[in-house]
Amino acid sequence: MENYAGYSDEYIKYLELLAKEYPTQEATFTEIINLQAIVNLPKGTEHFMSDLHGEYEAFYHILNNCSGVIREKVEMLFSNSMSQEERDDLLTLIYYPKEKLDLMNRKKLVTDKWARKTLHHLIRLAKLLSSKYTRSKVRKAMPPVFRFVIDELLHAQPDEDKNRHVYHSKILDTILETGSTRSFIYALTALIKRLAVDHLHIIGDIYDRGPHADKIMDNLMHHHSMDIQWGNHDILWMGAAAGSAACIANVLRNNIRYHNLEILESGYGISLRPLALFALKMYTKDDGIEPMVKAINVILSKLEGQVIFRHPEYNMDDRLLFHKINLETGTITLDSGTYELTTTDFPTFNPQDPYTLSPEEHRIMADLQTEFLQSERLQRHIQFLYSHGSMYRCYNNNLLFHGSLPLNDDGSFKEIYFDGHGYKGQAFMDHADYMARRAYTKRDTDSLDYMWYMWGGPDSPVSGRIVKTFERSYIADKDTWKEPENAYFRLNRDKDECIKILHEFGIDSPQGHIINGHTPVKVKKGESPIRAEGKELCIDGGFCKAYQNSTGIAGYTLIFNSHGIRIKAHYPFTDVEEVLRTNADMGSESTQVELEPKRVMIGDTDNGKKLLQMIDDLKALLQAYRQGIIIERRGE
Repeated sequence: MENYAGYSDEYIKYLELLAKEYPTQEATFTEIINLQAIVNLPKGTEHFMSDLHGEYEAFYHILNNCSGVIREKVEMLFSNSMSQEERDDLLTLIYYPKEKLDLMNRKKLVTDKWARKTLHHLIRLAKLLSSKYTRSKVRKAMPPVFRFVIDELLHAQPDEDKNRHVYHSKILDTILETGSTRSFIYALTALIKRLAVDHLHIIGDIYDRGPHADKIMDNLMHHHSMDIQWGNHDILWMGAAAGSAACIANVLRNNIRYHNLEILESGYGISLRPLALFALKMYTKDDGIEPMVKAINVILSKLEGQVIFRHPEYNMDDRLLFHKINLETGTITLDSGTYELTTTDFPTFNPQDPYTLSPEEHRIMADLQTEFLQSERLQRHIQFLYSHGSMYRCYNNNLLFHGSLPLNDDGSFKEIYFDGHGYKGQAFMDHADYMARRAYTKRDTDSLDYMWYMWGGPDSPVSGRIVKTFERSYIADKDTWKEPENAYFRLNRDKDECIKILHEFGIDSPQGHIINGHTPVKVKKGESPIRAEGKELCIDGGFCKAYQNSTGIAGYTLIFNSHGIRIKAHYPFTDVEEVLRTNADMGSESTQVELEPKRVMIGDTDNGKKLLQMIDDLKALLQAYRQGIIIERRGE
């Protein structure tokens, strides 16, 4: 039913709710004016990073230098007025203000003259970076203790009698006189870094290989605006934190093999001592393989076998290999032939019941399961992965997911069955997301098992290949290690296929892209992160040091600002001490991926479309006030 203004009863009820926030005509049109101004500003800068793999120092430096964007702005502003050494000093101060000031104080370089000049430089840089935001948004980004002062300094306007200049000079005098210089530098450098990157996307794989994924998580939890698309290594830790024994065993194996025990023991308070003692007692053959590696490999093979037996719908019977071991000959027979094993040290292997844990293995895993479930810091980090993460995300005409979308060889969407129901395309990704969340909230066997499947299943959205854990653990012949991949990894080079996938997720813009991680781009072999004529961008550039020999670089950052998209290839990072000692920055090279046909404004973004809808609703509320459909509330 509609009234004479043409509004339905349901819409009038919505406007009445809106009127509680905007109770007068003045409040309503003031907000309309504010929102109209916002949607006509340039869009904020988005940064995309993937496959961090625990490399905290490199990640932290890239956050601090904003993938080189701050250096670009400093060069733009000060190349004619400051020497290269002075500019490098300023940049290091912005990246690491506490450490740089500590070093300068020890050298007695912090003087009032230096402080006044440096504050002027920082204010000028902050003013440049704030120019694309509303004054309100910039003010909210400022540390509260200095909000009024910084706001005044950023918005200084020249006047005829130079009174404003004197006023602002007095503000700086007071900062110096009160001994607030250090705190004020902290506030300005934090504001500069926050304004340089409006939103951060992490395209999966925060965990494993590198030593300090926990520190990365701590940092991300304090970031002002970000989202995460889960990677296979993240899913593995999520499953482990929910109590999946198979996921726990894989987490242990990954970190034992990469000698990253610190994250488990110091980072999350999970003791590996019982496993270590068990391994030393049971695995005594001297064959060059560490006892803990042997112990966890056997436990893992048994637990994974149990999951496969529980789920014939996974179609992974070909992964049931443990029972094919021939201890007498030290070999295993696969479909492709008979292969020599790297070890015959299998003291808990029972040929009559190969996939059941021994009593001691069972006790160790039960205790570890309890420790994973009760680790307060781990659970806090995993809860953040759930609250800020998802299987995929559509954001400003870009489709973000870590691994793959299951495809048939002909490019059609592959149908995957859950509980007798088929899912494909976006519906499949939605259901996988649902299963991941169910695993953490309900912790039922089926959903916990599916977390393990997503780690290594051939039709997993975060993996998409047949993971050859057994072969890599026990067979020396590397020909058996090859891991067949889903057709997506071949077809994502095809522009039309990528356009079809984007359409499936409701993205039909000519400027739409798929953005992935997961598969390292081997730059040394001539591979490019830009694929399918720019429709697909793979930004796994090898943050993990173990991959840098093959990639030839040390990670990518994709940067999407109001002018277009470019990709930055980073070179290996040394450490913070080297930066402080020599002002060394992480080197990077920038490649333009795409220039926008016209500058992208906030009104063109996903959030901008919501603001434009809000403007329409506020205009309707204003009309309702003026026609007497809704009564203004003044003085309440």
